[in-house]
Amino acid sequence: MTQVMPQATDHGGGVRSLRVPIPDNPLGHTLVYVVDTDRGPVLIDTGWDDPESWDTLADGLTACGTSVAEIHGVVITHHHPDHHGLSGRVREASGAWIAMHAADTAVVRRTRQARPERWFSYMTAKLTAAGAPEEHIAPLRTPRPRALPGLSPALPDRDIVPGELLDLAGRRLRAIWTPGHTPGHVCLHLEETHPARLPGHGRLFSGDHLLPGITPHIGLYEDPDDATVTDPLGDYLDSLERVGRLAPAEVLPAHQHPFPDAAARVRELLTHHEARLTALRALLAEPLTPWQLAERMEWNRPWEQIPYGSRNIAVSEAEAHLRRLVKLGRAEAVPGSEPVTYVAV
Repeated sequence: MTQVMPQATDHGGGVRSLRVPIPDNPLGHTLVYVVDTDRGPVLIDTGWDDPESWDTLADGLTACGTSVAEIHGVVITHHHPDHHGLSGRVREASGAWIAMHAADTAVVRRTRQARPERWFSYMTAKLTAAGAPEEHIAPLRTPRPRALPGLSPALPDRDIVPGELLDLAGRRLRAIWTPGHTPGHVCLHLEETHPARLPGHGRLFSGDHLLPGITPHIGLYEDPDDATVTDPLGDYLDSLERVGRLAPAEVLPAHQHPFPDAAARVRELLTHHEARLTALRALLAEPLTPWQLAERMEWNRPWEQIPYGSRNIAVSEAEAHLRRLVKLGRAEAVPGSEPVTYVAV
């Protein structure tokens, strides 16, 4: 039986969750899971690197009868700062190891090594190629020095190997590679009988891959030094089907709340994305740049109300959908167009 305490929720079977706040974000919080093992507690994700978030994490661990200093290990579902942000502080306080899929560790390493100017020049080139107007690009040409979140993330010291059990004494936690939201996103399948005997196969820590009421952002895998044409949306849809086949008794996501029937939620998301691809193909009755497509797509608010940074994310998502349509043979680039435009076929 799930029990809710002021700082923590007990999900039974040696698994609890903490609601670690994300500053100035409509998601509100990250669900950080505390998993008991024979060598001490292990965290699945850590939350955003912020003083309030750190205090909430520490207080929550105290409510669980442990402390940051006693953490044995940290398993990260993906590299985003609301998941990986506090990993370094946890390791400093406890000596815990940090595990992440190699593809996301590569992103962390690149982020740590790259100068902010490199990122601004890359974004300038990307947005220019996507057809963004000059007034949107101009601030990137003369960026003001400012602290960006996640520019110094902790470098993991262990790899999560897809398909293998993690080294957690007394537990059976298997890594499932689920790229799409990030190239190295993983879900974690707890292959143990559900404590409430719910029908299905164990429990799934789903990170941002499978959420009960929202769809994760699927944009491009950003690597300034890699010109490979990836298909993140195709990766995501394939990963969804893989998770659906696991048929866990319960899903423990990183946002919102736990829920049963992963297969039903997977079907909803597959239907949603197919409908969205069909709608976007209809928009491409006329040639559009990725920026123009993003302006016409349906978001949670009108385009005019979308903040500057979120517009960049929206364009990335438009490009991910365009790549999927092109790969499916449902759209193509218009030869000779600059910036490149796409049209339905």
